[in-house]
Amino acid sequence: MKRTYELLAPCHFGLEAVLKREILDLGYEISQVEDGRVTFIGDDEAICRANIFLRTAERVLIKVGSFQAESFEELFQGTKAICWEEYLPQDGKFWVTKASSIKSKLFSPSDIQSIMKKAMVERMKEHYGVTWFPETGSSYPLRVFLYKDVVTVGMDTSGDSLHKRGYRTLSSRAPITETLAAALIMLTPWNQERILVDPFCGSGTFPIEAAMMAAGIAPGMNRSFLSEGWIHIIPRKCWYKAMDEANDLVRTDVQVDIQGYDADGEIIKAARSNAERAGVDSLIHFQKRLVSELSHPKKYGFLITNPPYGERLEDKKNLPALYRDLGKRFAALDSWSAYIITAYEGAEAAMGRKADKNRKIYNGMMKTYFYQFLGPKPPRRRTGDRS
Repeated sequence: MKRTYELLAPCHFGLEAVLKREILDLGYEISQVEDGRVTFIGDDEAICRANIFLRTAERVLIKVGSFQAESFEELFQGTKAICWEEYLPQDGKFWVTKASSIKSKLFSPSDIQSIMKKAMVERMKEHYGVTWFPETGSSYPLRVFLYKDVVTVGMDTSGDSLHKRGYRTLSSRAPITETLAAALIMLTPWNQERILVDPFCGSGTFPIEAAMMAAGIAPGMNRSFLSEGWIHIIPRKCWYKAMDEANDLVRTDVQVDIQGYDADGEIIKAARSNAERAGVDSLIHFQKRLVSELSHPKKYGFLITNPPYGERLEDKKNLPALYRDLGKRFAALDSWSAYIITAYEGAEAAMGRKADKNRKIYNGMMKTYFYQFLGPKPPRRRTGDRS
């Protein structure tokens, strides 16, 4: 008999709606949407499918408990009341790997971690009738969120963050994460029939994520997940079934026009290598090219890019000229749209155009802006028009 879980999927702040849509598309019921997290209902197969298919989630957690705690004693007793024996085998390695606290009386991560570990051990000792645990088996890391004195406990099924697709071993100085890149692409109207150019492609994340979407390549196909070893919770057949589903959806013969440019030739080499590992090198044209040389003969294309922010003081003086070049070349692209994520607040002024839409997004702890310069929609194709 399958067991149903509440599953927690953290994501970038401001992109919860994108993740919610992904989860609904997988066929699961959403139970709650909060800042930086979406909760949904699913069984053991859902854990596998969410890890393999979700492009914008940072990880997938099983919600094992939630309770009120304003003192360390309440934290201890609330943690001890959770039925840990249903999740943790006697030889399991378990610990609180991360604790975050917002607007709560308990705020020391190290104390929260220590007290919860002691409470778990006490519960397990009573259940198994032993005084010592070898912790030589599979790992069960826990992530704890305190918000307004409510403690939410999640068991991490993913292991490494889901942004680690397995293809990016080489990256540029200020890379954008794969999950954020995917979410930003999904915020645009781009589809595989439209041109996509990233004039600051760096290690190739935007073009690669777009190509994977076009080719139907699930983001988790080329990596492993921590919970693959939890056979008492997730039967291996669930992982096999989810991977078979993912394989059946791949279509690398898709016709696309995706291009990535960068001024650094060595970075372009790294981008090509990353695309090859992702299985999409045949779908992307990478080229060493300055932004001042940006052009394209076709209409109705998309610029989706992450230009330099000026992270180092010596780089900041170059930003106005860089964004002016970007603005000039974009203006010359007839009927194109541009979607630009940057922390540079002078971007619109330098480009000479105010964005039609502007969305604030936190890239880690850095506040960035997703500027959206909207071009016209292409005319509808007539029925039977194959051009």
